[in-house]
Amino acid sequence: MTVSRPPDSPLSRRAARALREEARGRARESELSTPAESPPTTLPLPIIAGDGAPSRPQPLPSRHDARAAQLLSTDVAPARHARAPRAARAGVAIGLAAAAALLLGSSAAVTALIMEPSTVTDDAGRTHAAARFAPPPLPSVEALPVPKVAQTLATENICTLPEVGDALAAGDDEGVISAAGGGEGFRAAVVSGNAPCLSLADPARIWVVVNKMRPYEPLQYRPDVLVMPDNVRNIEEGTLRPDAASALTGMAAAASQAGAGEIAIESGFRSYTTQRSSYGSQVSDRGVAGADLVSARPGYSEHQSGITADIVACNGGCGTLDDLATSPQGAWIAAHAWEYGWVVRYEDGHTDTTGYLAEPWHLRYIGPQLAQAYHDGGWHTLEEFFGLPPAPGYPG
Repeated sequence: MTVSRPPDSPLSRRAARALREEARGRARESELSTPAESPPTTLPLPIIAGDGAPSRPQPLPSRHDARAAQLLSTDVAPARHARAPRAARAGVAIGLAAAAALLLGSSAAVTALIMEPSTVTDDAGRTHAAARFAPPPLPSVEALPVPKVAQTLATENICTLPEVGDALAAGDDEGVISAAGGGEGFRAAVVSGNAPCLSLADPARIWVVVNKMRPYEPLQYRPDVLVMPDNVRNIEEGTLRPDAASALTGMAAAASQAGAGEIAIESGFRSYTTQRSSYGSQVSDRGVAGADLVSARPGYSEHQSGITADIVACNGGCGTLDDLATSPQGAWIAAHAWEYGWVVRYEDGHTDTTGYLAEPWHLRYIGPQLAQAYHDGGWHTLEEFFGLPPAPGYPG
Protein backbone atom coordinates (compact mmCIF):
# COMPACT_ATOMS: atom_id res chain seq x y z
CA MET A 1 0.00 0.00 0.00
CA THR A 2 1.37 3.40 -0.93
CA VAL A 3 0.87 6.25 1.44
CA SER A 4 0.20 9.45 -0.40
CA ARG A 5 1.49 12.72 0.96
CA PRO A 6 -0.72 15.73 0.60
CA PRO A 7 0.50 18.59 -1.43
CA ASP A 8 2.50 21.13 0.45
CA SER A 9 0.67 24.28 1.13
CA PRO A 10 1.71 27.34 3.08
CA LEU A 11 -0.92 26.59 5.65
CA SER A 12 0.05 22.99 6.13
CA ARG A 13 3.73 23.84 6.28
CA ARG A 14 3.14 26.47 8.91
CA ALA A 15 1.01 24.07 10.94
CA ALA A 16 3.65 21.40 10.80
CA ARG A 17 6.38 23.86 11.73
CA ALA A 18 4.34 25.08 14.70
CA LEU A 19 3.81 21.58 15.89
CA ARG A 20 7.54 20.87 15.64
CA GLU A 21 8.46 24.03 17.56
CA GLU A 22 5.96 23.17 20.25
CA ALA A 23 7.39 19.67 20.49
CA ARG A 24 10.94 20.99 20.78
CA GLY A 25 9.87 23.36 23.58
CA ARG A 26 8.20 20.59 25.50
CA ALA A 27 11.29 18.43 25.04
CA ARG A 28 13.55 21.12 26.48
CA GLU A 29 11.27 21.51 29.51
CA SER A 30 11.28 17.75 30.03
CA GLU A 31 15.10 17.63 29.91
CA LEU A 32 15.35 20.28 32.64
CA SER A 33 13.04 18.34 34.98
CA THR A 34 14.30 14.82 34.17
CA PRO A 35 17.39 13.25 35.95
CA ALA A 36 20.62 13.52 34.04
CA GLU A 37 20.87 9.80 33.50
CA SER A 38 17.29 9.58 32.06
CA PRO A 39 17.12 9.55 28.23
CA PRO A 40 15.72 12.74 26.68
CA THR A 41 12.10 12.70 25.63
CA THR A 42 11.58 13.08 21.85
CA LEU A 43 8.51 13.85 19.79
CA PRO A 44 7.57 11.15 17.24
CA LEU A 45 6.98 12.30 13.73
CA PRO A 46 3.31 12.52 12.79
CA ILE A 47 1.90 9.42 11.13
CA ILE A 48 0.19 10.03 7.84
CA ALA A 49 -3.27 8.55 7.86
CA GLY A 50 -4.66 6.58 5.00
CA ASP A 51 -6.68 9.57 3.86
CA GLY A 52 -3.54 11.62 3.50
CA ALA A 53 -4.16 13.83 6.57
CA PRO A 54 -1.57 13.86 9.31
CA SER A 55 -2.73 12.25 12.57
CA ARG A 56 -3.00 14.52 15.62
CA PRO A 57 0.09 14.10 17.89
CA GLN A 58 -0.46 13.10 21.54
CA PRO A 59 0.34 15.91 24.00
CA LEU A 60 3.58 15.52 25.95
CA PRO A 61 3.31 15.20 29.76
CA SER A 62 3.93 18.39 31.69
CA ARG A 63 6.91 18.83 34.05
CA HIS A 64 4.65 18.31 37.09
CA ASP A 65 3.12 15.20 35.61
CA ALA A 66 6.56 13.74 34.90
CA ARG A 67 7.75 14.48 38.46
CA ALA A 68 4.60 12.90 39.95
CA ALA A 69 5.03 9.79 37.86
CA GLN A 70 8.68 9.55 38.93
CA LEU A 71 7.80 9.76 42.63
CA LEU A 72 5.02 7.19 42.30
CA SER A 73 7.26 4.73 40.47
CA THR A 74 9.18 2.28 42.75
CA ASP A 75 11.64 1.38 40.00
CA VAL A 76 13.06 4.85 39.43
CA ALA A 77 16.40 5.48 41.18
CA PRO A 78 16.75 8.83 42.98
CA ALA A 79 18.54 11.54 41.13
CA ARG A 80 22.13 12.23 42.08
CA HIS A 81 21.42 15.79 43.01
CA ALA A 82 18.39 14.96 45.14
CA ARG A 83 19.00 16.02 48.79
CA ALA A 84 18.31 13.78 51.82
CA PRO A 85 16.11 15.12 54.59
CA ARG A 86 17.95 17.26 57.08
CA ALA A 87 17.22 14.85 60.00
CA ALA A 88 18.91 12.03 58.07
CA ARG A 89 21.88 14.27 57.25
CA ALA A 90 22.18 15.15 60.94
CA GLY A 91 22.21 11.45 61.90
CA VAL A 92 24.99 10.75 59.40
CA ALA A 93 26.99 13.70 60.72
CA ILE A 94 26.64 12.49 64.30
CA GLY A 95 27.79 8.99 63.34
CA LEU A 96 30.82 10.34 61.48
CA ALA A 97 31.73 12.59 64.40
CA ALA A 98 31.50 9.67 66.84
CA ALA A 99 33.73 7.53 64.65
CA ALA A 100 36.28 10.33 64.38
CA ALA A 101 36.25 10.83 68.14
CA LEU A 102 36.85 7.12 68.72
CA LEU A 103 39.75 7.07 66.26
CA LEU A 104 41.31 10.08 67.96
CA GLY A 105 40.97 8.39 71.37
CA SER A 106 38.96 11.22 72.85
CA SER A 107 36.68 9.61 75.41
CA ALA A 108 35.48 13.02 76.50
CA ALA A 109 34.34 13.86 72.95
CA VAL A 110 32.47 10.60 72.60
CA THR A 111 30.80 11.06 75.96
CA ALA A 112 29.73 14.57 75.06
CA LEU A 113 28.41 13.44 71.68
CA ILE A 114 26.38 10.59 73.16
CA MET A 115 25.14 12.17 76.33
CA GLU A 116 24.53 15.85 75.55
CA PRO A 117 21.02 16.78 74.23
CA SER A 118 20.76 17.92 70.61
CA THR A 119 18.15 19.04 68.03
CA VAL A 120 17.58 18.59 64.30
CA THR A 121 15.54 20.63 61.80
CA ASP A 122 13.33 19.04 59.16
CA ASP A 123 12.66 20.29 55.61
CA ALA A 124 9.71 22.36 56.82
CA GLY A 125 11.93 24.31 59.24
CA ARG A 126 10.56 22.60 62.36
CA THR A 127 12.98 21.79 65.21
CA HIS A 128 12.87 18.39 66.94
CA ALA A 129 14.84 16.82 69.76
CA ALA A 130 17.23 14.20 68.41
CA ALA A 131 17.06 10.85 70.18
CA ARG A 132 20.47 9.63 71.31
CA PHE A 133 21.81 6.52 72.93
CA ALA A 134 22.83 6.91 76.58
CA PRO A 135 25.09 4.07 77.80
CA PRO A 136 24.76 2.81 81.39
CA PRO A 137 26.95 4.71 83.88
CA LEU A 138 30.35 3.19 84.65
CA PRO A 139 30.97 2.14 88.28
CA SER A 140 33.16 4.41 90.35
CA VAL A 141 36.69 3.34 91.23
CA GLU A 142 35.64 3.01 94.87
CA ALA A 143 32.88 0.55 93.91
CA LEU A 144 35.22 -1.81 92.08
CA PRO A 145 36.17 -4.94 94.01
CA VAL A 146 39.66 -4.98 95.41
CA PRO A 147 41.40 -8.31 94.86
CA LYS A 148 42.74 -9.94 97.97
CA VAL A 149 46.39 -10.87 97.74
CA ALA A 150 47.42 -13.87 99.76
CA GLN A 151 50.28 -13.22 102.13
CA THR A 152 53.38 -15.19 101.18
CA LEU A 153 56.35 -16.13 103.30
CA ALA A 154 59.81 -14.74 102.69
CA THR A 155 61.72 -16.69 100.04
CA GLU A 156 65.13 -15.04 100.49
CA ASN A 157 67.69 -16.05 103.07
CA ILE A 158 67.90 -12.80 105.02
CA CYS A 159 71.17 -13.90 106.58
CA THR A 160 72.85 -13.21 103.22
CA LEU A 161 71.99 -9.52 103.56
CA PRO A 162 75.04 -7.56 104.76
CA GLU A 163 72.85 -5.26 106.83
CA VAL A 164 71.45 -8.20 108.79
CA GLY A 165 74.93 -9.57 109.51
CA ASP A 166 76.28 -6.19 110.59
CA ALA A 167 73.35 -5.48 112.95
CA LEU A 168 73.52 -8.98 114.37
CA ALA A 169 77.25 -8.64 115.11
CA ALA A 170 76.66 -5.27 116.77
CA GLY A 171 73.95 -6.68 119.05
CA ASP A 172 71.41 -4.31 117.49
CA ASP A 173 68.18 -6.31 117.59
CA GLU A 174 66.01 -3.56 116.11
CA GLY A 175 68.59 -3.07 113.36
CA VAL A 176 68.37 -6.76 112.47
CA ILE A 177 64.58 -6.58 112.27
CA SER A 178 64.70 -3.43 110.14
CA ALA A 179 67.21 -5.01 107.74
CA ALA A 180 64.93 -8.05 107.42
CA GLY A 181 62.09 -5.85 106.19
CA GLY A 182 60.46 -4.88 109.48
CA GLY A 183 58.53 -6.94 111.99
CA GLU A 184 56.43 -8.89 109.51
CA GLY A 185 59.38 -9.51 107.20
CA PHE A 186 61.42 -10.81 110.12
CA ARG A 187 58.58 -13.06 111.30
CA ALA A 188 57.97 -14.44 107.79
CA ALA A 189 61.67 -15.23 107.35
CA VAL A 190 61.81 -17.09 110.65
CA VAL A 191 58.63 -19.07 110.00
CA SER A 192 59.72 -20.07 106.48
CA GLY A 193 63.18 -21.15 107.62
CA ASN A 194 64.92 -18.37 105.72
CA ALA A 195 66.70 -16.98 108.77
CA PRO A 196 69.22 -19.68 109.77
CA CYS A 197 71.48 -17.15 111.52
CA LEU A 198 68.70 -16.19 113.94
CA SER A 199 67.77 -18.36 116.89
CA LEU A 200 64.57 -18.10 118.87
CA ALA A 201 66.47 -19.79 121.70
CA ASP A 202 69.05 -17.00 122.08
CA PRO A 203 68.18 -15.45 125.50
CA ALA A 204 70.06 -12.24 124.71
CA ARG A 205 67.68 -11.36 121.84
CA ILE A 206 64.27 -9.74 122.12
CA TRP A 207 62.81 -12.45 119.88
CA VAL A 208 63.66 -15.28 122.26
CA VAL A 209 60.77 -17.65 123.00
CA VAL A 210 60.77 -19.38 126.39
CA ASN A 211 58.00 -21.78 127.36
CA LYS A 212 57.50 -25.19 128.97
CA MET A 213 59.07 -26.88 125.97
CA ARG A 214 61.87 -24.33 125.47
CA PRO A 215 64.14 -23.71 128.53
CA TYR A 216 66.99 -21.22 128.60
CA GLU A 217 70.34 -22.11 127.10
CA PRO A 218 72.15 -22.11 129.50
CA LEU A 219 69.55 -22.99 132.09
CA GLN A 220 70.83 -20.38 134.61
CA TYR A 221 71.11 -17.52 132.06
CA ARG A 222 71.36 -13.98 133.40
CA PRO A 223 71.42 -10.69 131.38
CA ASP A 224 74.67 -8.72 131.41
CA VAL A 225 73.06 -5.38 132.33
CA LEU A 226 69.97 -4.72 134.48
CA VAL A 227 68.56 -1.33 135.50
CA MET A 228 65.52 0.06 137.27
CA PRO A 229 63.04 1.91 135.06
CA ASP A 230 63.10 5.70 135.49
CA ASN A 231 60.04 7.56 136.78
CA VAL A 232 58.06 4.37 137.40
CA ARG A 233 56.89 3.38 140.88
CA ASN A 234 58.78 0.18 141.74
CA ILE A 235 57.18 -1.95 144.41
CA GLU A 236 59.85 -4.66 144.75
CA GLU A 237 62.71 -2.73 143.14
CA GLY A 238 62.43 -4.84 140.05
CA THR A 239 65.07 -4.46 137.36
CA LEU A 240 64.95 -4.89 133.59
CA ARG A 241 67.31 -4.82 130.65
CA PRO A 242 67.95 -1.21 129.57
CA ASP A 243 65.87 -1.44 126.39
CA ALA A 244 62.87 -2.88 128.23
CA ALA A 245 63.27 -0.43 131.14
CA SER A 246 63.22 2.55 128.76
CA ALA A 247 60.14 1.20 126.99
CA LEU A 248 58.32 0.74 130.31
CA THR A 249 59.10 4.34 131.30
CA GLY A 250 57.63 5.59 128.03
CA MET A 251 54.51 3.45 128.33
CA ALA A 252 53.83 4.51 131.94
CA ALA A 253 54.18 8.18 130.99
CA ALA A 254 51.82 7.77 128.00
CA ALA A 255 49.18 6.04 130.15
CA SER A 256 49.29 8.85 132.68
CA GLN A 257 49.06 11.55 129.98
CA ALA A 258 46.11 9.74 128.42
CA GLY A 259 44.27 9.88 131.72
CA ALA A 260 44.37 6.13 132.32
CA GLY A 261 46.20 6.49 135.63
CA GLU A 262 49.49 5.42 137.14
CA ILE A 263 51.25 2.18 136.23
CA ALA A 264 53.79 0.60 138.61
CA ILE A 265 56.13 -2.35 138.24
CA GLU A 266 55.79 -5.04 140.86
CA SER A 267 58.27 -7.59 139.54
CA GLY A 268 60.93 -7.62 136.84
CA PHE A 269 63.99 -9.83 136.50
CA ARG A 270 64.10 -13.02 138.56
CA SER A 271 67.19 -15.18 138.70
CA TYR A 272 67.17 -18.94 138.40
CA THR A 273 67.55 -19.18 142.17
CA THR A 274 64.73 -16.73 142.89
CA GLN A 275 62.40 -18.53 140.51
CA ARG A 276 63.13 -21.86 142.17
CA SER A 277 61.98 -20.42 145.47
CA SER A 278 58.88 -18.81 143.93
CA TYR A 279 57.82 -21.97 142.13
CA GLY A 280 58.36 -24.03 145.28
CA SER A 281 55.95 -21.79 147.19
CA GLN A 282 53.27 -22.33 144.56
CA VAL A 283 53.73 -26.09 144.69
CA SER A 284 53.24 -25.98 148.46
CA ASP A 285 49.99 -24.05 148.04
CA ARG A 286 48.52 -25.65 144.87
CA GLY A 287 50.38 -28.85 144.15
CA VAL A 288 52.48 -29.44 141.06
CA ALA A 289 49.63 -29.40 138.55
CA GLY A 290 48.16 -26.21 140.04
CA ALA A 291 51.55 -24.53 140.33
CA ASP A 292 52.38 -25.26 136.69
CA LEU A 293 49.33 -23.21 135.61
CA VAL A 294 50.46 -20.05 137.39
CA SER A 295 54.22 -20.29 137.85
CA ALA A 296 57.17 -21.41 135.73
CA ARG A 297 59.77 -23.84 136.85
CA PRO A 298 63.31 -22.46 137.29
CA GLY A 299 65.06 -22.17 133.94
CA TYR A 300 61.69 -21.83 132.15
CA SER A 301 60.46 -18.45 133.43
CA GLU A 302 60.23 -15.41 131.14
CA HIS A 303 61.21 -13.22 134.10
CA GLN A 304 64.73 -14.68 133.89
CA SER A 305 65.19 -12.92 130.52
CA GLY A 306 65.09 -9.40 131.99
CA ILE A 307 62.52 -8.31 129.36
CA THR A 308 59.36 -9.26 131.28
CA ALA A 309 57.47 -7.17 133.84
CA ASP A 310 54.48 -7.72 136.11
CA ILE A 311 52.62 -4.42 136.49
CA VAL A 312 49.86 -3.11 138.73
CA ALA A 313 47.54 -0.11 138.71
CA CYS A 314 47.95 2.65 141.26
CA ASN A 315 45.48 5.29 142.35
CA GLY A 316 47.16 6.79 145.34
CA GLY A 317 47.84 3.28 146.58
CA CYS A 318 48.56 0.37 144.26
CA GLY A 319 46.31 -2.63 143.76
CA THR A 320 47.18 -6.27 143.34
CA LEU A 321 48.00 -8.14 140.14
CA ASP A 322 44.45 -9.43 140.00
CA ASP A 323 43.04 -5.88 140.20
CA LEU A 324 44.71 -4.76 136.95
CA ALA A 325 42.26 -6.36 134.53
CA THR A 326 39.27 -4.32 135.72
CA SER A 327 41.14 -1.02 136.06
CA PRO A 328 41.42 1.82 133.51
CA GLN A 329 45.15 1.11 133.36
CA GLY A 330 44.47 -2.50 132.41
CA ALA A 331 42.12 -1.48 129.60
CA TRP A 332 44.63 1.05 128.29
CA ILE A 333 47.47 -1.48 128.37
CA ALA A 334 45.44 -4.05 126.44
CA ALA A 335 44.83 -1.46 123.70
CA HIS A 336 48.15 0.42 123.60
CA ALA A 337 51.00 -1.63 125.09
CA TRP A 338 52.06 -2.82 121.62
CA GLU A 339 52.79 0.78 120.63
CA TYR A 340 55.70 0.71 123.10
CA GLY A 341 57.02 -2.74 122.20
CA TRP A 342 55.09 -4.72 124.85
CA VAL A 343 52.53 -7.53 124.44
CA VAL A 344 50.35 -9.33 126.96
CA ARG A 345 52.07 -12.70 126.97
CA TYR A 346 49.36 -14.90 128.49
CA GLU A 347 45.92 -13.94 127.22
CA ASP A 348 42.65 -15.48 128.32
CA GLY A 349 41.55 -18.47 126.27
CA HIS A 350 45.01 -19.60 125.14
CA THR A 351 46.08 -21.91 127.98
CA ASP A 352 46.19 -24.84 125.55
CA THR A 353 49.01 -23.06 123.72
CA THR A 354 50.95 -21.31 126.49
CA GLY A 355 50.28 -23.69 129.38
CA TYR A 356 49.36 -20.79 131.72
CA LEU A 357 46.14 -19.24 132.93
CA ALA A 358 45.41 -15.68 131.81
CA GLU A 359 47.79 -13.07 133.28
CA PRO A 360 46.85 -9.60 131.97
CA TRP A 361 49.60 -8.11 134.18
CA HIS A 362 52.39 -10.20 132.62
CA LEU A 363 53.95 -8.09 129.85
CA ARG A 364 56.67 -9.24 127.52
CA TYR A 365 58.95 -6.82 125.62
CA ILE A 366 59.61 -7.77 121.97
CA GLY A 367 60.42 -4.31 120.57
CA PRO A 368 58.22 -1.88 118.61
CA GLN A 369 58.59 -3.51 115.19
CA LEU A 370 57.72 -7.04 116.25
CA ALA A 371 54.99 -5.73 118.55
CA GLN A 372 53.35 -3.90 115.65
CA ALA A 373 53.46 -7.04 113.48
CA TYR A 374 52.03 -9.01 116.41
CA HIS A 375 49.18 -6.51 116.84
CA ASP A 376 48.46 -5.98 113.15
CA GLY A 377 48.40 -9.72 112.51
CA GLY A 378 45.93 -10.36 115.32
CA TRP A 379 48.23 -12.79 117.10
CA HIS A 380 47.66 -13.91 120.69
CA THR A 381 50.71 -16.02 121.52
CA LEU A 382 54.40 -15.94 120.58
CA GLU A 383 54.18 -19.61 119.73
CA GLU A 384 51.67 -18.94 116.95
CA PHE A 385 53.44 -15.75 115.89
CA PHE A 386 56.68 -17.62 115.17
CA GLY A 387 55.08 -20.85 113.98
CA LEU A 388 56.12 -22.90 117.00
CA PRO A 389 54.19 -25.86 118.42
CA PRO A 390 52.00 -25.33 121.49
CA ALA A 391 53.63 -25.85 124.91
CA PRO A 392 50.82 -26.72 127.34
CA GLY A 393 53.04 -28.82 129.60
CA TYR A 394 56.60 -29.86 130.38
CA PRO A 395 58.16 -32.85 128.59
CA GLY A 396 57.49 -36.16 130.36
